[in-house]
Amino acid sequence: MHAFDVLGDPVRRRILELLADGEQTSGAITEVIRAEFGLSQPAVSQHLRVLRESGFASVRAEGARRIYAVDAAPLSEVDVWLDRFRGFWNQRLDALGTELARGRRASRNRGADKADPPERKQT
Repeated sequence: MHAFDVLGDPVRRRILELLADGEQTSGAITEVIRAEFGLSQPAVSQHLRVLRESGFASVRAEGARRIYAVDAAPLSEVDVWLDRFRGFWNQRLDALGTELARGRRASRNRGADKADPPERKQT
């Protein structure tokens, strides 16, 4: 399965977001997904299986519990694909940074004008 096919599903994206915060048990993942998406435990298990089989997640047994973790290797495929588009948003972010700096400078200048008392003429 292609990386974008895996990531195209909002449930699987949410599971990866949960795993990005650290390892999670299958029960903890199921609780969140059930609350947010209304899915049953078997449905969540299917999504976890897709993530495992596509390499996005790894699992290890700890007693009767299954602990899942994100595996970042397949995300590099996504990163490589996105790389050709970064120029579009980098230019916009640079322009935004310039505008924010101008606004801060103008704000400081207005504040400095108000803070300085007018000079008195000496006679």
